Amino acid sequence: MPQDTGSAPSAEQRVRRTRARRRALGFLAYDTAAWVGGFVTAAWTRYEFHLPPGQLGRAATTGGIAALMYVAIAAVRRLHSGRHPLGSLQEVQGVAGTVATTAAVLLIGLLPSADRPVPASTPLVGGALALLFMLAARFAYRHRRDLAMRPDVRSSTPVLLFGLGDAGQGLLRAMLSDPRGRYLPVGVLDDDPDKRNLRIGGVRVLGGRADIADAVRRTGATTVIFSVANADAALVRQIREATLQTGAAFKVLPPVRDLVDHRITVTDVRDVQISDLLGRRQVVGELPLSGNSLAGLRVLVTGAGGSIGSELCRQVMKADPGELMMLDRDESALHALQMSLNGRAMLDGPELILADLRDDERIRRIIRERRPDVIFHAAALKHLTLLQRHPGEAVLTNVWGTLSVLDACRDVAKFVNISTDKAADPISVLGYSKRITELLTAHAASRLPGTFLSVRFGNVLSSRGSVVTAFQRQIEAGNPLTVTHPDVTRYLMTVEEAVRLVLQAAEIGRDGEALVLDMGEPVRIADLARQMAEQAASHVPIVYTGLRPGEKLHEDLLGTGEVDARPLHPLISHVAVPALDPLEVSGLDPYDDAEKLIAELAALCAQPMRSLADGGRREPLPAGLTSARAETRSTSSSHPGS
Repeated sequence: MPQDTGSAPSAEQRVRRTRARRRALGFLAYDTAAWVGGFVTAAWTRYEFHLPPGQLGRAATTGGIAALMYVAIAAVRRLHSGRHPLGSLQEVQGVAGTVATTAAVLLIGLLPSADRPVPASTPLVGGALALLFMLAARFAYRHRRDLAMRPDVRSSTPVLLFGLGDAGQGLLRAMLSDPRGRYLPVGVLDDDPDKRNLRIGGVRVLGGRADIADAVRRTGATTVIFSVANADAALVRQIREATLQTGAAFKVLPPVRDLVDHRITVTDVRDVQISDLLGRRQVVGELPLSGNSLAGLRVLVTGAGGSIGSELCRQVMKADPGELMMLDRDESALHALQMSLNGRAMLDGPELILADLRDDERIRRIIRERRPDVIFHAAALKHLTLLQRHPGEAVLTNVWGTLSVLDACRDVAKFVNISTDKAADPISVLGYSKRITELLTAHAASRLPGTFLSVRFGNVLSSRGSVVTAFQRQIEAGNPLTVTHPDVTRYLMTVEEAVRLVLQAAEIGRDGEALVLDMGEPVRIADLARQMAEQAASHVPIVYTGLRPGEKLHEDLLGTGEVDARPLHPLISHVAVPALDPLEVSGLDPYDDAEKLIAELAALCAQPMRSLADGGRREPLPAGLTSARAETRSTSSSHPGS
């Protein structure tokens, strides 16, 4: 019969094992010699360097006996069997314990004897000397090994690290243990005065932020790596500016929230991103998730091919759902999403659903047949200026599309509607339409058994069509950066923050609420443009174009009358949302005059608040808003969808 060689060690493994055995035997032989040398030295010093006749032989013999005892005890403790790496703290502790045990046993054996071969102090002093010799050999081995593991000075880039906290020390050690690494640390900078002149792996702390220029000049470093994992943006900007003034390159270690899943490595070092330079704190790492709230559940994500939807799918996949269904009307976006998730895109699996929210019957069939437990509703039209010119598209997709999903959610356990800060005191079509989706979601919460809520957040950095993406494309094209107003501000958050909030909402959100993340201070878009212009290779001017219809100078996270209550987490506000009966949006005519349609959307947003203030009494709707949505849709079937 043929032999099963599947578990047989490879030639390389056999070579490594042979080398390890030889190394262990070599250290064992050295330890034995250390005992003899330690006892001879102890006796020699005991007699003030004039040994009596025969004392040298007796000391050497006793040292040999001690060595045999040490070998026996070490064998019992498996000290030389590769249990601990050579030169490691664990091995040093093991060696010290074994030496102490050997010396104690030998001393106990010598004390009762009146005719001792060596003085009673010899086991203690000789054992201490033997331990010193053993540790010296291990230190020399470890030092030589560490030097061999350093990056090659001829092919690596000399770098300075700014920040010697846990992240900085982890990065420094990672660099010093990568012989093929591209970075060779030549110094460290840290503002902590207690760390001045500290050395780690032979790399010394050279000063603080005021010493960047001097440290670059003294060490010849060509790059400064910012390794403070939890720094605020102001410090990042200051160190970056000081670094660029010296002519050195500037790189960063990502925030600690991006490093929690793995040990820090050299590959984590990257170029500075605009999110690193924003003047706001990023709090996503402070939002705890249980990690198993979606485990085993069937999850449907609408708008799965978008910036939020695709990141949401990636995060949901990590939660081990029973099934993940990804719905979008853009087939190319679904192709890219599957490629990012699986590394290939066959487009033949049931997880991809090609459908349009405007197809009411299709959406109903999908939800009825696939029976999702949780729905994350991320599908929407989001470009404010376009929707301001074409409000009917917002009605068809944002309002009626959301209503189509809600109408089918009879057996859904959780529904999370993704909204926007523009829904707080809205003045734009985008804000009106998203506010109406919040009101419709609250109505579903009052009628259906599941949990229905909304999540409201600000502009998402680097999403498709975001201000950062627009600025980047303008820079690449050599065009000026266009800003609407010098004082305009926006709340900005990363895609990871946005998705983290959505997942958090699925865990702690309650029926009919809108959850709002505390995003710190809003960012001046002019400052953002200036920071991006400074990173450009050539001069980039900034042009102010003026606010467009529907745009606010400053966004609001909470609307008039909304109370900032944070019952479950200090960073998440829970806002009560009044309900809006779906019949009241059914009469909208998406093909009506744009100005009239915008006025009707505004009236629908204001009505629930007026009704709430009047103790629940409804005011009559404007004429023309009471016809059935089905009739309007049948009329609109002859019009092309977007």
